[in-house]
Amino acid sequence: MNSLVFVTGGTGYIGSHTTLCLLQAGYEVVVLDSLINSTFESLRRVEKICGKAPKFYEGDIRDRDLLDKIFLENKITAVLHFAGLKAVGESCEKPLSYYNNNVVGSINLCEAMASAGVFNLVFSSSATVYGEPEEMPISEDSPTASPTNPYGRSKLIVEEMLRDISASDSRWACALMRYFNPVGAHESGMIGEDSMGTPNNLFPYISQVAIGKRDFLPVFGGDYPTKDGTGVRDYIHVVDLAQGHLLALKALERRAGLSVWNLGTGQGYSVLEAVRAFECASGRTVPFSIGPRRLGDIAQCWADPSKARRELGWQAMRGIDTMMADAWRWQCQNPEGYKTNE
Repeated sequence: MNSLVFVTGGTGYIGSHTTLCLLQAGYEVVVLDSLINSTFESLRRVEKICGKAPKFYEGDIRDRDLLDKIFLENKITAVLHFAGLKAVGESCEKPLSYYNNNVVGSINLCEAMASAGVFNLVFSSSATVYGEPEEMPISEDSPTASPTNPYGRSKLIVEEMLRDISASDSRWACALMRYFNPVGAHESGMIGEDSMGTPNNLFPYISQVAIGKRDFLPVFGGDYPTKDGTGVRDYIHVVDLAQGHLLALKALERRAGLSVWNLGTGQGYSVLEAVRAFECASGRTVPFSIGPRRLGDIAQCWADPSKARRELGWQAMRGIDTMMADAWRWQCQNPEGYKTNE
């Protein structure tokens, strides 16, 4: 196999794991990343794991001249699009940045793809497009009209754009990957989630508390209508997630139009249940303090992943214990993230 895949945001948490998965599956990979919220060290580690390296360009997804250069210099057959901002809380504080990066950047990418004659696109979307769901679990047919934060709305806008261009031109084959809450790290402990500052996500924060880098975990909301009052989420191992993107890419080689798949385990865990699972994996106590709810958060969210299992042959293989063990291994081997060996 010598298909060349273009991965935007390929040095980030999900992008680097997916780049590794693609290389291990025999694809050639070109990566674009601005390195604003990530580091090239992740790709150095990818090469150490699999013995192969992607071609790398540093730059912004909104730089059309750079995109045209990349497509001109490489015989790209498909695109996996991860580039964008992703913190729910930050999106409520800086909505224009999210629309500029996530929406304008995606428009720019699609225009460059069309100019280059490349029409296969796997888009990194999010379960946040479902907003505050009325029923659980969430299927691909659940309503997507009302995301509760600008991050989710930016993802939904891009989804609708891809729906429209797929309907207007039969050459397009697009996959919308609505994934839930990625956690964990590669089993080697060499690549994982480097929060680069104060973590926006739960598990990097838990890890830093467990290792003694932070005093306690702030829990946003203890009065939700859930089993223990804290938010419930569907946590999915990042390697399972990466493999889902690989299977979606292969599916687009044989199907046109627009496809939508949830990637999740189908099981919800509360924040406090997640804390206890991490304590069991690490052998460390994780002090926490429950405070007010965070703007843009919802009470509960977990997937119905049966469509991905039926159509892609995909299902999450790694449970909560593996997720926690891999996250702790990454934290112990990289207490300062990728700065450890830079």
